Amino acid sequence: MRVAEAVGRTLALLGVRQVFGVTGSGNFHFTNALIDGGATFTAARHEMGAACMADAWSRSTGEVSAVSVHQGCGLTNALTGVVEAAKSRTPVLVLSGDTPASNRTSNFWIDQSTAVRALGVEVERVHSAATCVEDAVRAFRLARDERRTVLLNMALDVQEQEVEWSEESVPAIAPRMVPGPSPDAVTALADLLAGAERPVLVGGRGALGARAEIEQLADRVGALLTTSAVGRGIFHGSPWYLDVMGGFSTPTTAQLIQDADVVVAFGAGLNRWTTRGGKLLAGARVVQVDLSAEAIGFHRSVEFGVVGDSALVAEAVGRELETRGTRSRGYRTEDVARKIRDGSDWVDVPFEEISSEDTVDPRSLTIALNEMLPRERVVVPDGGNFNGYPAMFLQVPDARGYCLPLAFQSIGLALASAVGASLANPDRLTVAGVGDGGFMMSLVELDTAVRLGLPLVVVVYDDHAYGAEVHHFVHENASMETVEFPDKDIAAVARGFGCTALTVRRLEDLEGVRDWLEGDRDTPLVVDAKISSFPSWVLAHTFDDE
Repeated sequence: MRVAEAVGRTLALLGVRQVFGVTGSGNFHFTNALIDGGATFTAARHEMGAACMADAWSRSTGEVSAVSVHQGCGLTNALTGVVEAAKSRTPVLVLSGDTPASNRTSNFWIDQSTAVRALGVEVERVHSAATCVEDAVRAFRLARDERRTVLLNMALDVQEQEVEWSEESVPAIAPRMVPGPSPDAVTALADLLAGAERPVLVGGRGALGARAEIEQLADRVGALLTTSAVGRGIFHGSPWYLDVMGGFSTPTTAQLIQDADVVVAFGAGLNRWTTRGGKLLAGARVVQVDLSAEAIGFHRSVEFGVVGDSALVAEAVGRELETRGTRSRGYRTEDVARKIRDGSDWVDVPFEEISSEDTVDPRSLTIALNEMLPRERVVVPDGGNFNGYPAMFLQVPDARGYCLPLAFQSIGLALASAVGASLANPDRLTVAGVGDGGFMMSLVELDTAVRLGLPLVVVVYDDHAYGAEVHHFVHENASMETVEFPDKDIAAVARGFGCTALTVRRLEDLEGVRDWLEGDRDTPLVVDAKISSFPSWVLAHTFDDE
């Protein structure tokens, strides 16, 4: 068979079961080979949408997914979504045709390896017929074992080479193993927690599979629990869970974290968003636990780091404290429990209503939707001035119920990401919260959602502007013509794609959402919410230290 077919068959055999992409001549054969090998292919309308779908699908499942693109422009179209995945350490294989270096007169020719490696993406290549299986295995293992986004280049001339291939020619690969902590690290962390009076444990993306072990450790030392934004939902249901740490925190949550004397981050980067520029950790002794040594201290200095899997570290430290007979109340007092019950969730925090005859307060809107929509959901917020509303006022049932594609801080990624999340979670309702700017950038993927018949809810927070820029620069008395736009009938646009759609200017207009929920849900629902526009609390963190 062709090398292209052998690579596709190999990757399917290794376990790639979901592929997103836009098919052209340069990726036609290996895409079909993946399908023939048992993978499901979802055709996106744009390569960036395909990359976002793969990113969200892999975040939900933990599995390696693939993005299939044509060489040159097909790859460059995908790059914003690919960088989002790479910055998020999502295990995604980007499978791309490549123009041979001997054919630089081709319109499609670029130095793909150099261009993509500069973006922080790992790069591998299919070198020849003799090595094609080995090359495919190497790329897959890098994505799976190192949790990396990997570009696998396949030059057109190599794709056409002939190779003898069978399932027996694909080697069995060892399961992914993760390291535990060193004895010295366990002792140091146990000593620190044993002496803590107000400890807080933070779960990030690297703690998604470590809830039980971290909770048991927290119970032993009396720690409160919180998460980074991307880890939201890990500890849902615990009476000591503060919800999200950082820019999305309620005032109560922020104050309780700021008053901690010891903070241990499990698989969380502690970037400026999570720490509010370091303010939340100013009075604490801070430790980072992470599989990657390079992640420890990357965003801020810490007292020490522990290299190891979050679950294994938490379990080992808990066992050490149990051996010592250590158990303390720590931060868990009745007064703290009351504060958490009353003020750790944004839906319980009072606010002054800001609405008009033609617009609805986005907080009231989101709280109303939170009550209407099923709790078994996946919430996918986009970037922008509005994003705190869906990100925090829509509650989630667990960590799988939240997908935040903001590692690259680009707007326009959530709609396509919601398609991937919906496919990964068919038993849940996926809810995308997007601004009108991001929606207009990405609305082509409504066609994908309609074609797949996804029961997707897209809430467009519509202030007919790039709201973050409007509110950030208005004090300069500058013209806003470049960031404000005429109001559009977004509901009509959505209906043109085949969606169910409604325009909301007041809460009573949400009755159409109830009608959709009670119906067949065989088309996506787009809610064009004409919102009252004002600076969100998240905006204060947006433009500092960009």
